[in-house]
Amino acid sequence: MSSDASGILRGSGYPGRNAYAELLRDTRGLRREQQQAREAWFARLAADKKDETLFELEILLKGVACFANPRNHPGAGRRQTIVSHDFREHLQHARDGMARVVQLTRAMLGDRDRAFVFQRYLETVLPEDTARTRLLHATMAQESPESSLFVLRHGFTNLIEVAGGLLRLPRVNFRLFYAHLATAMREIAQSTFFNPLHALEFRPEFDRIASTQVLELIHRVPGEQAHRLVALTFLALFRMLRYLRLLDAIALDHSDHRVAGRGYLVLAVLRSDARALSNYLRRRAGALLADSFERDLLRVPASDVVARHDELAAEGHRLLSTKAALTGLAANLRLEMRRAFEHDLPPADALVSESEYRVRLRAVAHGLRPALQNAILFLGRSLGARLEEGRVFDDQAARRATSDRLRRDVWMFAQIARAFASKARTTGPAPDRWTGIASFAFVREFLSYFRAMGYPLLRVGDYPRVDVFVSAMTALEESDLLDPQRLDAAIRECEAFSEFLVKLFEQISKREDLVGVPFDRKGAARALRLY
Repeated sequence: MSSDASGILRGSGYPGRNAYAELLRDTRGLRREQQQAREAWFARLAADKKDETLFELEILLKGVACFANPRNHPGAGRRQTIVSHDFREHLQHARDGMARVVQLTRAMLGDRDRAFVFQRYLETVLPEDTARTRLLHATMAQESPESSLFVLRHGFTNLIEVAGGLLRLPRVNFRLFYAHLATAMREIAQSTFFNPLHALEFRPEFDRIASTQVLELIHRVPGEQAHRLVALTFLALFRMLRYLRLLDAIALDHSDHRVAGRGYLVLAVLRSDARALSNYLRRRAGALLADSFERDLLRVPASDVVARHDELAAEGHRLLSTKAALTGLAANLRLEMRRAFEHDLPPADALVSESEYRVRLRAVAHGLRPALQNAILFLGRSLGARLEEGRVFDDQAARRATSDRLRRDVWMFAQIARAFASKARTTGPAPDRWTGIASFAFVREFLSYFRAMGYPLLRVGDYPRVDVFVSAMTALEESDLLDPQRLDAAIRECEAFSEFLVKLFEQISKREDLVGVPFDRKGAARALRLY
């Protein structure tokens, strides 16, 4: 991180604790002396591209744990039960990922890796069990990062051997697949210096945000919980962008033919982290912000409440806007991941050639990257800042990619809003409550689309009637769906918003970075069907 960025974190702004620095420092749970030992080891590590090597190692370690959960596997929802499914191909991918882990640990151990080869030899030739036990205990000590890597190297080498034996079976059921990966998870969990299994954990080696614009924005967010939620969300989104860069690197690495194993493990981490962030924001953001506001409100002396009424009301509305932004971002993230994993990626047991898998992997990274970048820009806009793509992302093509994705999303939601208004006008109120529940299911569907796609566009597009539109949607969501007045108000607002989106689409198409880039209407229509 640049010295300017460091100064921002130390400077004035949010007067409480620095959530950004705490998340970078504390989510791994290392003791201070362990953290210092790891930093010293990393500083003297002479390996080429040591940042990328260590990052891939830790993500693959976490990927082993995430890949053990079938919810993190790509592919549409299966009709088969887990019990009846054959996980032989999945185990093969996990074994390939473990082989890459061993390769990376060897690269970071350097000359010390020779000691491992000698130890393996001794384990096979020592005749006495007591001697073998002493040797095992001596090599299990993890007093330094090097010894911790040595233990991982030892454990994963044995796991690869076991996986090779299991793959000779004609069929691998889920219990066997999970038992093997659970054993690997125990090896990782016992690693003193390389245990990345915590959900939404960050490391100063990988996750420092380089953009001073974003750091300033995080530091300006008032309120302890809002400050922490925003810091967590930005860190998680930038971490996911780094996952995509790793997927690109894997797809382009033609020296390693285990591309599917590496790719599926990284994808499992991506989906796990995206789900963890989405669920946390959806379930906890509102309660955390409300509790924080309540604590601040109770600190106000009773004699000052009247004088500070407008200020407190404005703060409450600001927190409501922050909650809406975070939950909208969570819904959008969930939608994008579902599209990528259920439609764009081949299932882990699909018979896909290596070359095709590389193409699919890059296509997924190319599709998700602008979605995550737009999520970062949307969060900034929701918090009152206009983040500039060139100062936020190190990708030179980010501005064109985000503009093109924004144009597509604007067109898609314009179609959704127009279709909703048309259907609602032609459907009309149902004669009784029970038929209304079925006939108005499309209203609930539209509201879910609005939370995932529409709300970000309200903010990014600077829609002048944003409060009126949100109020109409909220009233529709909270009321009996048969209320004709509220439904009619929602219809009018949707028609107005659809017209605004059509004009916004034309404005975005005229941006300098989209000159000469035709709009892929057929591709957008295909994407709309997937959503």
